[in-house]
Amino acid sequence: MAGRATVATQRTQETPASQATFRSDAVRLFAGFAGLGAAAVNLAVASSLFAAAGPVLPARAAGGAAALLWGTALLGWTIAGLSRNRFPLPRTSALLLPAAAAVHMAAIVLGARSGMAGLGISHLAALLLTLMTLAATFSLGHRSPSLPGRSGQNGSDQNASGRMGAGTLLAAAFTGALLVAAITTPGLAASTAGQFAVPHGEHIGGHHSP
Repeated sequence: MAGRATVATQRTQETPASQATFRSDAVRLFAGFAGLGAAAVNLAVASSLFAAAGPVLPARAAGGAAALLWGTALLGWTIAGLSRNRFPLPRTSALLLPAAAAVHMAAIVLGARSGMAGLGISHLAALLLTLMTLAATFSLGHRSPSLPGRSGQNGSDQNASGRMGAGTLLAAAFTGALLVAAITTPGLAASTAGQFAVPHGEHIGGHHSP
């Protein structure tokens, strides 16, 4: 009887631990998707600022350089976080991500008064993706450290909970990818590169008759 009670107690402890582990994995994937989307939109904004018609203004060149550097840094930071299962420089990112969100918000307001109003959608997409990345990384940093990684797990229970968690993780990853794509795609399409992109299914130079 004592042995059965011990096994039952271990199972009740392992279930929330496994759920917390897969929940953290889902949030980490969501943060990675949002970070990659934000990096792509920032790089698209940089290309739009560099390719804008008219004289090259110092403010526009500085904005393009800043967007290029931030997009590249965000891309590397996101890839490092996904490959290591832990996003590096948590304190630095906790400061830079809100700062980037504030810059995008200012660009939306100021862009409406200038000739770069078309980039408002791109900045809005980058703002939303940046806030999503910030919220996900904040959640990862404040999750309970006592749940995942408990020792003494039973092999069969761990495999069963792993199969259940894998299905939930796959569904969460798919949902997060769809949400990020729904925000990233309009942001890329509003950029200069998106406006000159060839529509899917078409070829440069027109269709060839059989």
